[in-house]
Amino acid sequence: MPFRPLTLFGLQGSREFAERVAGRLQVALAPHEERGFEDGEHKARPLQDVRGHDVFVLHALHGDASQSANDKLCRLLFFCGALRDSGAARVTAVTPYLCYARKDRRTKPNDPVITRYVAALFEAVGVDRLIAVEVHNLAAFENAFRIPTCHIEAAGLLAAHFAPLLSGHAAVAVSPDAGGAKRAEQFRQALEHLTGQEVGSAYMEKYRSGGVVSGALLAGEVRGKTAILVDDLISTGGTLVRAATACRNAGAVRVFAAAAHGLFIDGAEALFASPALDGITVANTVPAFRVPADVAARRLTVLDISDAVARSIAAQHDPG
Repeated sequence: MPFRPLTLFGLQGSREFAERVAGRLQVALAPHEERGFEDGEHKARPLQDVRGHDVFVLHALHGDASQSANDKLCRLLFFCGALRDSGAARVTAVTPYLCYARKDRRTKPNDPVITRYVAALFEAVGVDRLIAVEVHNLAAFENAFRIPTCHIEAAGLLAAHFAPLLSGHAAVAVSPDAGGAKRAEQFRQALEHLTGQEVGSAYMEKYRSGGVVSGALLAGEVRGKTAILVDDLISTGGTLVRAATACRNAGAVRVFAAAAHGLFIDGAEALFASPALDGITVANTVPAFRVPADVAARRLTVLDISDAVARSIAAQHDPG
């Protein structure tokens, strides 16, 4: 069987992160061209021969000032299709942030299940495998795709950051809603393993209907402890502010927020202004471009998850 070289592309908007991953893999990013047309259409093509290669294409599918999430999704799909047409032996899409991962179930009559439709699009253009970081609902993600998927969890990265900050202080991992309890439990176990001390668990009651969030019950003991709120992503930050305030009112001495993805819609102004939070930590799957630089310097810590992505690519690489 012929050898299949590992070839990595990073599309526009994800180039910096892709360079980090390439450096850890000790490969150079493969050259490609992306062109936009006057009517808003676009094309992308590889500028090197990919025939017989094991190709990975990295693109974080968040909207920004230049491209919406839909734009980025289309560009990734079309490029993966072009790679298949160019003879790539295998194509793997690498999405540090996967769009529409939150719309994974019906919450209203006739609701779309968009995660499943996105999966069908990847399959339709010939993508062989998908790698994603910290999706909203792992079971729904895995069930949506018929192609193999690889899920990268952020719990270990976040725990490694917080372990030195505890310095023997009692800690509790808090899920801002019951649905995220498993994610918080993974973080709790990782933190307990690193610190060698018992870490408690708690979760916040939360109901959402028509965009209105309710629920005020905090289940779990946080008094006298450092509470770490763990979520998959931060959007406006409203959910975390509610949970942080509840933890403070219940006697937590310090409260931190931690997530894999920081979207920070509208700069998440209330989140960064909240006195209930001592700090916010996210991974670099999404650049914090919506947060004012002075606010980010004071209140935000960004962790590099490129090593975990590189290790996942290396593990998935099939040299033939």
